[in-house]
Amino acid sequence: MSRTGLCQICEAATASRACDRCGRAVCDDHWDETARACTACVAGRR
Repeated sequence: MSRTGLCQICEAATASRACDRCGRAVCDDHWDETARACTACVAGRR
């Protein structure tokens, strides 16, 4: 699923993904393709 707007982690880059776990809109830098989740969820932060 793709979302538009700012990344909900860095709040600077354009969001291009939505986390499958928490639903955050995130940029490519804050997306983990292997986990199909944002870096916050992968790190255990929700």
